[in-house]
Amino acid sequence: MENTFGMPIIPKNEEARLRNLYSYQLLDTPFEDAFDDITNLVRDLFDVPIALISLVDKERVWFKSNVGMEKHTETSRGTSLCTLAILDDDVTVFEDALKEPCLLKNPLVAGSFGLKFYAGAPLRSADGFNIGSVCIVDKQARSFTKAQRINLKRLANITMDKIEMRKQLIILSK
Repeated sequence: MENTFGMPIIPKNEEARLRNLYSYQLLDTPFEDAFDDITNLVRDLFDVPIALISLVDKERVWFKSNVGMEKHTETSRGTSLCTLAILDDDVTVFEDALKEPCLLKNPLVAGSFGLKFYAGAPLRSADGFNIGSVCIVDKQARSFTKAQRINLKRLANITMDKIEMRKQLIILSK
């Protein structure tokens, strides 16, 4: 897998993390209104053009919900900043991507897309695995306050609660 970050991007618990991700049966499912409502709220709350609910698979990052990049359902794990967001339990923020050495070779930053700002809060499962993120993207650099980080983390927690409830409904329907 390509890695444009110049740093390790695979968590030590990768095999267990992937098993946990697959247990939710979310990958490659149709968009759902409840998740789209969250990404629309996130976009509006933070006044950004792009908001995503992403799931980090083995070699790709797949979007369960996508506002602002609707033509894209997935991207390469080695180029997606959501890959970095699952490496930490805290919110990952790049206020000005052009000032981040690990992002300078990233095609989303250096290429025509022109990503300048990213903030992603990990989706942490009940079993303690970071399976994806709720993230926001802008083509302009911007500051991101402590209060905004807290709110993005809360929205990721709400999203994960919805994912957990969805899994329980699948189990109960069998």
